[in-house]
Amino acid sequence: MKKLHLLLLCLIAFVTVNAQDVDRSKFIKDSLDTYINKALTDWRIPGAAVCIVKDGKIVLMKGYGIKELGLPNKVDANTLFMIGSNTKAFTATALAMLQSEKKLSLDERVTKYIPEFKLENKAAGDMAIVKDLLCHRLGFRTFQGDFTFYNTNLSRHEVIDKLGKMKATYPFRTTWGYTNSAFLTAGEIIPRVTGKQWETYLKDEIFAPLGMNSTLALTAEMPKALNRTVAHTLVDGRLTAIPYCNTDGLAPAASICSSVNDMSKWVMALLDNGKVGNKQVIPASAIAATRQAQDVVGNVNHLNGDSGFQLYGLGWFIQDYDGRRLVMHDGGVSGYVSSVTLVPKEHLGIIILTNTDQNALYEALRWDIIDAFFKNKNYHYNDTYLANNKTNTTAELAADKKLRDSTLLNIKPALSANKYTGKYVNDFYGSLEITRGENGNDLEIRFEHHPKMYAKLQPLGGNRFYVTFSDPVFGKAIFPFFVKDGKVTGIRVKVADFVEYSPYDFRKVEK
Repeated sequence: MKKLHLLLLCLIAFVTVNAQDVDRSKFIKDSLDTYINKALTDWRIPGAAVCIVKDGKIVLMKGYGIKELGLPNKVDANTLFMIGSNTKAFTATALAMLQSEKKLSLDERVTKYIPEFKLENKAAGDMAIVKDLLCHRLGFRTFQGDFTFYNTNLSRHEVIDKLGKMKATYPFRTTWGYTNSAFLTAGEIIPRVTGKQWETYLKDEIFAPLGMNSTLALTAEMPKALNRTVAHTLVDGRLTAIPYCNTDGLAPAASICSSVNDMSKWVMALLDNGKVGNKQVIPASAIAATRQAQDVVGNVNHLNGDSGFQLYGLGWFIQDYDGRRLVMHDGGVSGYVSSVTLVPKEHLGIIILTNTDQNALYEALRWDIIDAFFKNKNYHYNDTYLANNKTNTTAELAADKKLRDSTLLNIKPALSANKYTGKYVNDFYGSLEITRGENGNDLEIRFEHHPKMYAKLQPLGGNRFYVTFSDPVFGKAIFPFFVKDGKVTGIRVKVADFVEYSPYDFRKVEK
């Protein structure tokens, strides 16, 4: 028996070692459909679309699931998804194209093209160059200002003006911080140089030449499209369809809507140094400019044991994985998350689009596909991400239930409800108005720059209120009021980290 046991151990070791050397790209043909369909159920994703490009050919291009919860319409390769921050690579490439044509320089100061541009730190505003806008090194914290800018009624000009009043968290060019409003500002250089709006230039110079005929530059166009997905999120554990967000005020940072068919043309051109057949659509020098690392984002660790630095170029994250350089970006807006990954050395491109904003499949699937092509052992990224998500979700739901249970006790606030009502202002955001709610001591907030959104406040005792936003993407929170000598002086507003990490303090306006 001992000899048999030893023989079995040797056989298992032999199979395990040799299994790591098997060409796991067969996974794409034999197992990927099963993997994705199961993952849609596990992650509660209505629909997804996936495309894999290798050596200039389409290995896989397919839609999975449905466009909208409760309806049978299936996703196909031409179904539109919002791609969020995957828009940034288009904006950076467009500016790099203009540099290749000697119509601008990415090393010139921003004020050369937008004279009214400024930062709260005047010296930084005077010194800032176009590259600073495109690689997130102005000194702001990641997502800083996005509560003010995201899904609001502010115009692009108003966003740029408010950016000039936003106080930087860090000294200029010392710390990387993802800044959507900076990318908007960069995109607004295009009309100053070409006379064409950002969206028109992209359509004329990138979308049309690449044959991206279904792609939309602006989110306002999405509801009019025939073959489109609907945005979804999870609300109290229930999958729910939600309205499309409006990111056109930040368009160069986040507004493009596309399909895997159209995105495959973009990716194939980027992997072939800008060529479509024999035609040079995007200058190779422009593509090279966007992939030149500009700043260090931070450390990154993978399940395969790889670790190193993640860098940022112009509209692209850059990192090494298993000895290959990856050029990649993720995108997230209300109801959607996506990823685009290039492995230039392997002529490999991966596009993953999903129509719910609460999943990590878009990220896990990327790594599982890469491992298959790199002939790595299966590190089961999706299983690990899913297990972590379930743990975190369970804890979040339990914490939220505890707060909701507290509101059912009808605990009275420290002051009468009328004491909290009135107008409040924040010098950066603007104003909000608090009124009495429908039930007893409940309150309601309306926001100046989010006219379609409101927040419901329920007392938790003292001067603290449990808050739920009508737009679930903005999350749930506890808002404390500031009180001095029995008088309300202000309120602290905090939205979900998905939108912005930092809180906003509003002061109450005396009548």
